[in-house]
Amino acid sequence: MSGNSFGQLFRITTFGESHGEALGVVIDGMPAGLMVDLEDLKKELKRRAPGQHEVHTSRKEEDLPEILSGVFQNKTLGTPITVIVRNTNQRSQDYEVLKDSYRPGHADKTTMMKYGYRDHRGGGRASGRETLARVIGGYFAGLILKDLSFYAYIQEVGQFKLTTAPLDHSVDRGEINIPDKKMSDAVIDFLKDCKKNGESAGGVVALSILNSPTGLGEPVFDKLKADFAKAMLSIPACIGFSIGSAFDLVKLPGSQISQDSKNFGGMEGGISNGEEILLQMAFKAPSTIGEKAKAGRHDPCILPRVVPVVEAMAKIVMADHFLRNSSYSAFHS
Repeated sequence: MSGNSFGQLFRITTFGESHGEALGVVIDGMPAGLMVDLEDLKKELKRRAPGQHEVHTSRKEEDLPEILSGVFQNKTLGTPITVIVRNTNQRSQDYEVLKDSYRPGHADKTTMMKYGYRDHRGGGRASGRETLARVIGGYFAGLILKDLSFYAYIQEVGQFKLTTAPLDHSVDRGEINIPDKKMSDAVIDFLKDCKKNGESAGGVVALSILNSPTGLGEPVFDKLKADFAKAMLSIPACIGFSIGSAFDLVKLPGSQISQDSKNFGGMEGGISNGEEILLQMAFKAPSTIGEKAKAGRHDPCILPRVVPVVEAMAKIVMADHFLRNSSYSAFHS
């Protein structure tokens, strides 16, 4: 199985299965001498961890990271960094019912068709649990991006939708990453009902990036927006990606679009222009519903836990382009 790595100069390779001994990531291209705070890394993983809220899956994992290489005396060495998180609450027997059947919308059937063999326990490599390795990679990428601010939040769930964007990145995102108390309370009640009834819901996550330097991205195949698209669409259940005003722009004539550069989401010609980068990602409702969802301990909606994953993948993209850009040294001088 190939395709387990992402990035060029800042590169992550994730490994492990949902119900194996551990999952982890190897990070290559990390500059030396950057301070590592294990407690900060734990906090990032906790934002994604299951079982912390009643609308999450009932699987509980502490997700404690173990740094095996690349860090010495709390500083990066510039050598490959390896971090693992051990699985402690697999309950693989819950998935025996799926051994000889395929869940619609998952990679169960296609994995079997492609490889002729699969780990049916929680989806193996295709499980959303793999994303904890991306969050680790995002933490280390963030050490390169100290002057940037990343803020993702739930914009839409089912029939609930934010009418206005948060004023700035200091707005509290509440219990489940919705920066509006009234909507958050309503969505929590809605997802409780979904979980109780074996139903599921999808929605939209928005991401804002502030303080981006200009000149990140290449004008042909390695456009910054193209790498963002691949990064986000590689997240399990992500089925749509848009930039800036996105699909609303197709309704407007060029004379209106060109009046405001914010319509372009912080990138022009695939290169960052220094303005706020704005992205939106659509996530489908989990396909496993009914009794199978209850037996396998599934989230009724992945959006509350996918927010830190979206931020992590964005950091990885930006760190990679920082290192590929000649302005990296000047930006940190």
